[in-house]
Amino acid sequence: MTERKDVRAILSKRSVMALFSDPADHYSHRIRILLAEKAITAQVVDVDARDYPAELAELNPYCGLPVLVDRDLVLYESRAVMEYLDERFPHPPLLPLYPVARAQSRQLLQRIERDWCRRLDVAANPNSVAAPAAVARRELLEELVSVAPVFGERQFFMSDDFSLLDCCLGPLLWRLPALGIDLPLTRQTKPLHDYMARIFGRESFQQGLSTIEKEMRRR
Repeated sequence: MTERKDVRAILSKRSVMALFSDPADHYSHRIRILLAEKAITAQVVDVDARDYPAELAELNPYCGLPVLVDRDLVLYESRAVMEYLDERFPHPPLLPLYPVARAQSRQLLQRIERDWCRRLDVAANPNSVAAPAAVARRELLEELVSVAPVFGERQFFMSDDFSLLDCCLGPLLWRLPALGIDLPLTRQTKPLHDYMARIFGRESFQQGLSTIEKEMRRR
């Protein structure tokens, strides 16, 4: 864990791109995968969200993570960070090149966040009331089971190329066992299990894992 004095020193220099990351949170995880996928040189700094550095609070009024600092630019919303990095470092592209396909991908991202990530956030929040957390886990499992066959249609999610959609889905699916969500292995869900194996085995996914995240699958 980076100490506060290190956070202050990193922010004072701003000579190297820095990602301030929650090592346990899926929103930070997706950015770490993207950095590895594009081989972007950036300093990844672990931050305890429960002990938010005052120096970061001066840059991010919402006191959340991740936060990307690139010289004078500060971004603190994960989708904004992903799209910025994809445009600044265009190879390999993680969003389609053509406007219609890009718009469709952005809409899918929005649906993933509203339908799946929202439920994951409720289930993962230690302050969530037990009943709503249980409902969120059940609904997330039911939705994943219902759409599982879709994952067998293409190599990646709705695409033959690895994309920002996969950067978001991988961290979500990785956390299922740690949240007590047991995805059954059936004929219907096998395409999703196969997709998970492809994503989890990808070099960028493995490089993006924090120590805490690695432990999630060892329990």
